[in-house]
Amino acid sequence: MPLTASSDDNAVSESALSPRLMAILALACGLIVANIYYAQPLVGPISAALGLPVAAAGLIVTMTQLGYGAGLLLVVPLGDLFENRRLILCVTAICTLALAAAALSTHAAPFLLASLLIGIGSVSVQILVPFAAHLAPEAVRGRVVGNVMGGLMLGIMLARPAASFLTALWCWQAIFVLSALLMVALSLVLAKTLPRREPTATLAYGGLLLSMAHLARTTPVLRRRSLYQACLFGAFSLFWTTTPLLLAGVFHLSQAGIALFALAGVAGAVAAPVAGRLADRGWSRPASGLAIGCVAAAFLLTHLVPGGSKLALAMLVLAAIVLDFGVSASLVLGQRAIYALGAETRGRLTGVYMATFFVGGALGSAFGAWAYARGGWTLASWGGLALPALALLYYCGEFRRRRA
Repeated sequence: MPLTASSDDNAVSESALSPRLMAILALACGLIVANIYYAQPLVGPISAALGLPVAAAGLIVTMTQLGYGAGLLLVVPLGDLFENRRLILCVTAICTLALAAAALSTHAAPFLLASLLIGIGSVSVQILVPFAAHLAPEAVRGRVVGNVMGGLMLGIMLARPAASFLTALWCWQAIFVLSALLMVALSLVLAKTLPRREPTATLAYGGLLLSMAHLARTTPVLRRRSLYQACLFGAFSLFWTTTPLLLAGVFHLSQAGIALFALAGVAGAVAAPVAGRLADRGWSRPASGLAIGCVAAAFLLTHLVPGGSKLALAMLVLAAIVLDFGVSASLVLGQRAIYALGAETRGRLTGVYMATFFVGGALGSAFGAWAYARGGWTLASWGGLALPALALLYYCGEFRRRRA
């Protein structure tokens, strides 16, 4: 008989989140969120197979991110209304079917539609993360969220090399087939191990959606963290959408070489648990500034050495590590901040936060592909640098206001 998790944080004991369950949640988050990123390093082969021009290739990534954003706004708030385990399994089923449809697509239109549905189905991960926060005591919530987000970030960062390696060995459809099978297996595990959580809903679905706008308007912490992460995730998506094109075109790397490059970003996943612990100690503000600065510095690193050389490739690897570190840290710091605002609104807070920054990611992907087609890495990278620069300006403004 599965245990039941109360929606009241004060009623949740530390034993409700065992190390085994936390490991399962981290693994589930990694496997599910990876679905959003498999297509990033495959923009070239997929667009060629489907007949998409280079300037429109960014749609392959953008459609998934737009679907994810729509799901965050329309599906994730249901976590404040419906029993969470059943909701997670239903949404994951949508993702499974969409992955199979993507693998079977032979034209651009059905593939892009499947990509949209993959994004919508992958939002089950953002029901799982606040679910873990519900189970965790307040004193260690940052650590728990950081550990679960560590699994999520590993999923994001391993998705690209996994997709590239499988494409080099077989074809680009292989990763979608494999992921669909993994989603089936994962659903069976979650059905057996996840505790039930019945939220104490006081609003109907329409009221929940309307209340999200109210939360965004009246919650300064939510607005600030959402805007920080929108800028940083836009830069992240731009970087990882355009660097495969750069690596293939300027550095002449194969798909396997691009996969090895993508493994560099895995080092950035260490930032998630570290950021969670810093947040628990009350160091969120200086850590946030450092995270934003890392993302800006990553783009500057790519301009220190002329392009095409081995040293330039090494600097690009370093930039990938620094960028992923900054984005991972900022994400966890933001989640820790908004989850402290109250258990009863956690699903809606997550929806607003994630939807805002995934819109930034979608725009970053689309702009990156367009900019690279017209001005190469120079135009794309300076556009990427502008995003963390905007976040840093906003961060400095908040700091001055608090000191005044």
